[in-house]
Amino acid sequence: MVERREQGAPGAVRKGRDKGGRAAPYRHVGVQLKHGGTGYDFGQHLLKNPLVTVAMVEKAALRSTDTVLEVGPGTGNLTLKLLEATKKVVAVELDPRMVVELQKRVQGTPLAHKLQIIHGDFIKTEAPFFDVMVANIPYQISSPLVFKLLSGKPFRCAVLMVQREFALRLCAKAGDELYCRLSVNTQLLARVDHLMKVSKNSFRPPPKVDSSVVRIEPLNPRPQVNFVEWDGLVRLCFGRKNKTLNAIFNTKLVLAMMSENLKTHCALTNTPVPTMPIKEVVAGVLQSVGFQESRSSKLDQDDFMRLLTAFNRAGLHFA
Repeated sequence: MVERREQGAPGAVRKGRDKGGRAAPYRHVGVQLKHGGTGYDFGQHLLKNPLVTVAMVEKAALRSTDTVLEVGPGTGNLTLKLLEATKKVVAVELDPRMVVELQKRVQGTPLAHKLQIIHGDFIKTEAPFFDVMVANIPYQISSPLVFKLLSGKPFRCAVLMVQREFALRLCAKAGDELYCRLSVNTQLLARVDHLMKVSKNSFRPPPKVDSSVVRIEPLNPRPQVNFVEWDGLVRLCFGRKNKTLNAIFNTKLVLAMMSENLKTHCALTNTPVPTMPIKEVVAGVLQSVGFQESRSSKLDQDDFMRLLTAFNRAGLHFA
């Protein structure tokens, strides 16, 4: 099942069941979760358009030998399509109600032995082995989930349903209004393609915003860069992305941080601390790459790589 997580609580009206009480395994089931009063706030907007499910599976270009990861499988509409097309599906689900629904959905079917269910929080759980990820992920974990994927073990691609604005930020290019730290960091590590827009009316009840499906394909080989330090630079630059780099790096707070990082680097490498004032060192770096008047919102991955390399050569680091 492709779902959208928002506030709510249990109490499911179960449809599409066989005479034994199990959900009919090949029917696109719609489950309305009503507000209730347990400790679980896992309200969901469930996909009522099966064409979207089929399209996501097709866009993933699955192979019969693949192991597929799905986060937030819900009652299993998407899960069943994945099971039919692949060797194995590993489904990670936080909501205990949905774990039970999914177990009942496949119980007694030829697909049951191909499904592994992990009950837990994907962000806090060690990621299992997988070839491809196909999922409709909860809004609130979109960013940490993407970076957990890209910083983890290699995989072929991920086809994800996300909030539309998040998708546009993932795909944004230098100069675009939505270009941000998320755009720069994701595109450093992967190719990102916007596949399709999904109307909020495709869900029941409809969420407040539209969704989009994106395809994320990790770059192979990965860039040879210290990602923690890279992100330190990008985070600093996008704190005021429309200011010039000269303005960003000449604030007292930034200069003090750069000075402390320089002293730490010199201590670790057993090298003398430069006598030149830190303001002049920073100015020299920006001048060497010609970025004094450049703005973060206009710089692409190659520009940030040049900038980081220039700072590092001067002994300035961001981690």
